[in-house]
Amino acid sequence: MRSVVNVIGAGLAGSEAAYFLAERGIRVVLYEMRPAVSTPAHKTALFAELVCSNSFKSLAAASAPGILKNELLRAGSLVLRAAGGASVPAGEALAVDREIFAATVTRAIKSHPGITVINEESHEPPAGAPSIIATGPLTSPAMAAWLAKTAGSEQLYFYDAIAPVVEASSIDMTKIFEANRYNKGGEEAYVNCPLDDVCYHNFVGALHEAEKVEPRPFEKAKYFQGCQPIETIAASGHDALRYGPMKPVGLTDPATGKEPHAVVQLRAENKSKTAYNLVGFQTRMKHGAQERVFRMIPALAGAKFLRLGSIHRNTYVCGPSALWPDLSLRGRPLVYLAGQIAGVEGYLESTACGMLSAVFALQRLQGRPHSAPPADTATGALLRHVTGGNPDNFQPSNIHFGLFDMMLFPGATGGRKEDSRKLLAAQASGSFEAWWKEQSL
Repeated sequence: MRSVVNVIGAGLAGSEAAYFLAERGIRVVLYEMRPAVSTPAHKTALFAELVCSNSFKSLAAASAPGILKNELLRAGSLVLRAAGGASVPAGEALAVDREIFAATVTRAIKSHPGITVINEESHEPPAGAPSIIATGPLTSPAMAAWLAKTAGSEQLYFYDAIAPVVEASSIDMTKIFEANRYNKGGEEAYVNCPLDDVCYHNFVGALHEAEKVEPRPFEKAKYFQGCQPIETIAASGHDALRYGPMKPVGLTDPATGKEPHAVVQLRAENKSKTAYNLVGFQTRMKHGAQERVFRMIPALAGAKFLRLGSIHRNTYVCGPSALWPDLSLRGRPLVYLAGQIAGVEGYLESTACGMLSAVFALQRLQGRPHSAPPADTATGALLRHVTGGNPDNFQPSNIHFGLFDMMLFPGATGGRKEDSRKLLAAQASGSFEAWWKEQSL
């Protein structure tokens, strides 16, 4: 009789885990509450729907996201393969057409003979078989309550914000220039909307005065560092946006031959380039205020907004106190957590966490000892953060070089940063390759 694993949630982590296990002969029962029960951020019934940006971050081989991508591709990631097939121009980054990407993942899952999809809300994992909870940051109240009770700790949370999307035909193309920062990435992927110093000053002032969506009285607003609303960034100083999402470095406006005072970058949402998102412009302004303030950007004076920004509460557990090193819940060895609910942040990271949970569940089913990726790999560094970090100040994290223990890379210290990171990437790749071969997966 074939082994069975229940996967709860068909987002990035759940889809990755379900497909990984099914490809290795495990019968998977995949529970997904949408479309019967939706969330504040989802708009479709597709699996792996991307609700924030459409970017999987840098493709550069010696970047932290690039190292993680390399490891996921080596592991045969469904999500990365789908992203490659749905890619849109984004310079050195991997960005996707959301609908094509999600449809590709959904088709792969639903057509797999080893996966049974059940469209209903799961309040707790089914008994009797291993389960992977991959319900994401928008976990339903019932499942969140079960997790809080089972984990035995206060539920943690932070607020996440979504950037607006504009119709391409409504952008004033006489007031933009197309270019990638430092001319990297081949095809010019970004539409750049320059602002002079007066326009920037007025824009920041309007941000300060705009009406905003506030947290409920009993909730403290905690924003993930890499996805802060632009109003929060602006509040830290008048020029803060010019050193953040509106930084002009590496760009030259052909109209002036100079670097602009500030720039708003737009990135294609789909392959047909009929829509663009405002890069890094997550916001908690109310909808009316968004339209008024964003139309102060000269190129967007007549913008038609296809989607306005929004804010939603993301939920996660404190991994270091709630999870064992194999991502299973303490006291519930047959229940694994994966994705953002486990304490990672980002599309790539959620995918990697889904893959790891599936590997660890498979090891248990096969009666093999727990074996995790080495700490000098991107997946290993991410896992160490989630399960071995400090529980007193734990926060979700993207993959970045700060998660790597440089003591493990003796040849990658002391030299030029670019050379050091190439050496780090090469060592990580070799370590992951050796570990993966040992798994015989």
